[in-house]
Amino acid sequence: LVFTEEDKYGLYSSLLFKYFLAEGVVCGHDLFVASAKEHPDNILKELPAPLLDDTYGKELGDEAAAKSEDVQDSMKIAWRYQNLPKMEASPTTYTKFGHYYDVSKKMAPELCQSVKRHSFYLHEELSSEADMKTWNMNSGYARLLQSIQRIISQEGFDGSDPQKKQRNVLRIGIQSLGSIVWGDDVCCSDTPEDAHSLTKFLYVLRGLLRKSLSACIITVPAHLIQNKAIMERVTNLSDTVVGLESFIGSERETNPLYKDYHGLVHVHQIPRLNSLICDVSDTKDLAFRLKRKLFTIERLHLPPDLSDTVSRASKQDLAGSAKLLSSGCGAMAMGKKHLDF
Repeated sequence: LVFTEEDKYGLYSSLLFKYFLAEGVVCGHDLFVASAKEHPDNILKELPAPLLDDTYGKELGDEAAAKSEDVQDSMKIAWRYQNLPKMEASPTTYTKFGHYYDVSKKMAPELCQSVKRHSFYLHEELSSEADMKTWNMNSGYARLLQSIQRIISQEGFDGSDPQKKQRNVLRIGIQSLGSIVWGDDVCCSDTPEDAHSLTKFLYVLRGLLRKSLSACIITVPAHLIQNKAIMERVTNLSDTVVGLESFIGSERETNPLYKDYHGLVHVHQIPRLNSLICDVSDTKDLAFRLKRKLFTIERLHLPPDLSDTVSRASKQDLAGSAKLLSSGCGAMAMGKKHLDF
């Protein structure tokens, strides 16, 4: 269960959501897409096109060539740092994990239709039948759980029952869970009336995932949830918790230190299934950027601050120090310094 905190405007979290579904199409997995804001069929039409191996290699080759030119043009670093190992910003420069996608193109319809797809659109489900409330949660969550449970049992994803047909993996994507369009009020008030529907839904969903051949990604507008207790419960009920912080509309958007990135990635929790401890990453400073065709997550490297403002400030400091040394006070200070040594 991957819990993704949406960025403020939902641009990059939506892209990450579509990446998860696109990987399922390329791997031949079954898809289950649930949404209350956008129709699942429209989401599947917007999946990014997969990059071929030769195209992906060309993209990396161009990027490596650009980096080598920058290194040649850069100034000579101090000798004590020359023998240190180089830090790779992105793992894509030396390993290939999964598949990569071109965000400037859409996936071919015939490729998307090659896998079995299931959809859940809340407005269609609520209009088809009378209002219902089971498991002491709101109607939208209850219907979604029943739909997921039905697909798992009927399509052969239940790991507890012996299956005769070939096994496959079910990828579940739930968009903007917890928002007002789902009939939940956790984003509307610090003390919501229905504060337990979201946590009850995640508790039952995690039980379904544990006994089935399925994986699920959920995007939640966490920046609208004001109750910290609810967020702590949601985090404890998830396996992986990742937050996206976009620079759009913030001070960092115009900050030259972050000019190469479009936002930050906060890894709040990583899975520790069947283990007492979890694997700890060697770095927690991650950033993402949307290139010409690729959406990449890299280690955050801030450039040295060599702006004009810093240069002018340094010159003023030097001028002030020179005036101080030319005065008697400066001479006495230097003499005292030599006496101390």
